[in-house]
Amino acid sequence: MTLPEVVSQEEWLVSRKELLAKEKELTRQRDRLNTERRELPMVEVTEDYVFEGPDGKLRLIDLFEGRTQLIVYHFMFHPEWDEGCPSCTAGIDEVAPGFLEHLHTRDTTYALVSRAPSEKLERYKAKKGWVLPWYSTGDGDFSYEFGATIDASRGYDEFNFRTLDEYAAMGHESMKTADQPYDMPGQSCFLQVDGRVFRTYSVYARGLEGTGGSYYFLDNTALGRQEDWEEPKGRATGARGAIPDFST
Repeated sequence: MTLPEVVSQEEWLVSRKELLAKEKELTRQRDRLNTERRELPMVEVTEDYVFEGPDGKLRLIDLFEGRTQLIVYHFMFHPEWDEGCPSCTAGIDEVAPGFLEHLHTRDTTYALVSRAPSEKLERYKAKKGWVLPWYSTGDGDFSYEFGATIDASRGYDEFNFRTLDEYAAMGHESMKTADQPYDMPGQSCFLQVDGRVFRTYSVYARGLEGTGGSYYFLDNTALGRQEDWEEPKGRATGARGAIPDFST
């Protein structure tokens, strides 16, 4: 494991203030980006999507639960699977009741959707002890049209606003050669106005890493996320459970 340089408190403070200036600029950039996100145009959702929940069939507007906004997490759960995607599970494991309550105070509902049957979703939800709503899209158009299910035979050959051919050209051939249909994670945001539903935003890939939030906490630590792609190289090596040696 590589470790940060050991310096005096005075030297550390100088470096910390230099980094603070960059952090402040990143915060301002994020505020500007968030403004642009809120200024995105929206598109009306006119298709009558049908979902299955523990109490029967629902329409998209029902998922709002009477609130103005809806955030949908596209949870990877193939109809043939008995358990959900481990990565999606890790993020949702961190979604606490307090998180949902805080969204509700801002007139916003958070829900999961997957292609697996509702009975499987409810069984897995009970196993995990989750309290958030979870609906099945079945093999309807919703998951496909919102970029979370890939099936070129049905005309859905894009993920994160790139075609499968573009991914292959970037060196990610498996995106094109994998058995289809297959699911990918995503998040879609909706707004309802006078009974009309509008899509305001969708995000995929690393745009989802805020789900749960632990990655962002780890970003503040010396060892980071402990992933091999992180810099400085070698920082993650043996990190989990390792005890640093400061004796030399």
